[in-house]
Amino acid sequence: MTITILGLGPGDALQLTREAWLVLETAGEVYLRTGRHPTVPDLPSGLALHCFDDLYEQAQDFEQVYTMIAEEVVRLGQRPQGVVYAVPGHPLVGESTVTRILKRAEEAGLPVRIVNGVSFIEPILNRLGVDALDGLQVTDAIDLAARHHPPLNPDAPAIIGQLYSREVASDVKLTLMNQYPDDHPVKLLHAVGTPQERVEASPLYEIDRSNDLDHLMSLYVPPLPRPGAFETFQETIAHLRAPDGCPWDREQTHASLRRNLLEEAYEVLDSLDADDPAALREELGDLLLQIVLHSQIAVEDGEFSMADVVAAIDAKIKRRHPHVFGDVQVSGVGEVFANWEAIKKVERADNGNGDRSALDGVPRALPALAQAEAFGDRASRVGFDWPSVDGVLDKVAEEINEMREAHSEQQRADEFGDLLFALVNVARWLKIDPEAALRAANVKFANRFRQVEAQARAQSRDLKGMTLADLDALWESAKRSGGQALSPSSP
Repeated sequence: MTITILGLGPGDALQLTREAWLVLETAGEVYLRTGRHPTVPDLPSGLALHCFDDLYEQAQDFEQVYTMIAEEVVRLGQRPQGVVYAVPGHPLVGESTVTRILKRAEEAGLPVRIVNGVSFIEPILNRLGVDALDGLQVTDAIDLAARHHPPLNPDAPAIIGQLYSREVASDVKLTLMNQYPDDHPVKLLHAVGTPQERVEASPLYEIDRSNDLDHLMSLYVPPLPRPGAFETFQETIAHLRAPDGCPWDREQTHASLRRNLLEEAYEVLDSLDADDPAALREELGDLLLQIVLHSQIAVEDGEFSMADVVAAIDAKIKRRHPHVFGDVQVSGVGEVFANWEAIKKVERADNGNGDRSALDGVPRALPALAQAEAFGDRASRVGFDWPSVDGVLDKVAEEINEMREAHSEQQRADEFGDLLFALVNVARWLKIDPEAALRAANVKFANRFRQVEAQARAQSRDLKGMTLADLDALWESAKRSGGQALSPSSP
């Protein structure tokens, strides 16, 4: 009783290994994963051939096919004569049935012999002149098609196998285009390793338009024209911090970079407010620099690694989105928030922080308006809120009256703070970002005031010597030139 798993090579019978040929010559019968392989007609004569192609039509998906094949091969292997099971290429390159067989055979105590074969990769390397040790990545088209972002380093070449249909090619294309440009030059590899092999150059967005997509199709994706991988950037920052790096970067600490992090975050906000994608791209890069610098410092201090950072936030996001990554059903955003809070409550309890306030976790360093918005939002999630925006507007009017009635400087300051907090809650109800709204008002005022100054200079007048009526006339003139803002005499 034994299972012999044999690799048939990429398709040319001349590339069968001597060991494989000797096994085939002495075997009475061979079970083929598929009979649709160019090597099959050239196998030794007199060999009884059985194939599992009919299962592909019976099963609902590939997983079921592979499971059924694996179970049957293990059953056949328990016969006194055992079984010889032959697969395209190499048994351990892109052969899901083999990994299943190995697992089941181990559980059953069956010995397994692997007979090596040339995989589809070696002929591709030969045809393209690519060195596999130059960072080559190999992945499966079926796995890639099911993803939303490719698990590939774009600074290294990649080979994608089993691009066997137009539907798979279309899904693979969409996944790759989440990282590579639409017109990134790629190569479709037709039947490489057989006498019919050919290479078809194509822009990425056209790979599913090829006329010859079949089970012998692969895809070669060259690196991006300039470095763009996250790992490449990590190497750059680690070099800056290395003994042969930059003296300034080597001196930085978590504390010394604190202001830089805050400034870069605000510059990102500026680019968002300006609706400037080019500036946003640059500012996000500057912000990423701060994140990677902090992570590199942590690595050197033995605190944590970037992998720890990514793993923790990835796990948290998946844990808090069971309606996406689990089997929880939601009817809308309200249930998403309710689940989110329930999950966070469980997390706090598991971490020994079950008695924490709903407001815990709002950063103390947040700008006051943003912090007020966060407090109001957290409180509303547990039901501490007005039933409608009308109640919030009534609260604003109440706070205005209380500020008018305040007698001391401290009372006025307290009531003014309460008024601002109430206004932030109005913004929350109306889905307005109070920080962004005030920043926009600041920009509007600054632009308007600069127009007033320009008009005064054109009239050779000094603002300090002008009356409020004169200033208001200039303001109204500036306002008519575009936008709206409060004038000094507006009620």
